[in-house]
Amino acid sequence: MRRVLLPQHISDQVAPPGAAIRDLRGLSMGTSWTVRLLESAMPGRAGSADLQQGLQQQLDLVVAQMSHWSEESDLGRFNRAEPGSWHSLPAAFCEVLGFAMHVSQASGGAYDPCAGALVNLWGFGPRHRYDEPGFLPPKDDTVALLLSQRQRRRLELDLPARRIRQPGGLQLDLSAVAKGYGVDRLARYLDSQGIHHYLVEVGGELRGAGSKPDGQPWWVMLEQVDGAADSADSADNADNAQHPPEMLLALHGLSVATSGDYRRFFEDGTARFSHTIDPRSGMPIANQLASVTVVHAQCMAADAWSTALTVLGVEAGLALAEEQGLAARFLQRDGHGYRETLSSRMLAMLDE
Repeated sequence: MRRVLLPQHISDQVAPPGAAIRDLRGLSMGTSWTVRLLESAMPGRAGSADLQQGLQQQLDLVVAQMSHWSEESDLGRFNRAEPGSWHSLPAAFCEVLGFAMHVSQASGGAYDPCAGALVNLWGFGPRHRYDEPGFLPPKDDTVALLLSQRQRRRLELDLPARRIRQPGGLQLDLSAVAKGYGVDRLARYLDSQGIHHYLVEVGGELRGAGSKPDGQPWWVMLEQVDGAADSADSADNADNAQHPPEMLLALHGLSVATSGDYRRFFEDGTARFSHTIDPRSGMPIANQLASVTVVHAQCMAADAWSTALTVLGVEAGLALAEEQGLAARFLQRDGHGYRETLSSRMLAMLDE
């Protein structure tokens, strides 16, 4: 059995007659991007080289400003800057960092864009990675020392003046929000070009607007953990809490992002270390959450909130989702299956 999620608000803008779907794609942020759009939304333009180039430039800007993999990005230069130095921010960088700090405050530090040093310590940064020969997980005293140092390395952010101060050794990491922001930039660019019917995807995170030529919305399947839907399609399956069925989302004026501990991790003996680090403890999460999916109007928001809720766990994460009015789906490991929990906003989207 499959369940269906529908948007609360539906645009009255219909697909133009005779429109055809055109696909554009490229590479960025260590992954791929795809745009599906209605060709007649801009006759003679949708498949042109300048549109392809314009879309690529949107993501190139995100990389040039916010990549923690590049020492020459604005973020890379800030991370290497002298203690006490102030740095002017490009507008996009300021927008993303300001929102990331908002989520950090609202989540009690469960998500923190200033936790890059912890991410690097656990081997999930650009260097000394967990998948390289000779890597060893950090010792408890090393983690404790870094946490104590972070207390003295506070970011000073002057949003009106669009500048930040490097306290010394602070490492920004916007990877949990920049990809979602990239999706939003692609959508904004399409809108600016008069294209209003599209599905945008960057590395599995999506945003949709308008409809397909047949009037149907852009249907997407919520990301599943491997094995989570086993036997879920059987009508005789009485244990849907253990094996939740698949969910289809009508991505109409909405974005969706999923944070999961099954994407990147390493094992050391009997321990399994997720790439999602709890900035409060300095340790990879161990709350049995396999994934959190957030549906939101902005992909940047869906991206950041899904990470924060994953760190918080089901109980505290659900409380925050209700407080913030977030449509969220939690999948928690439970024995050999998975237990699903939906926020009230997500439940309101279910077509039952």
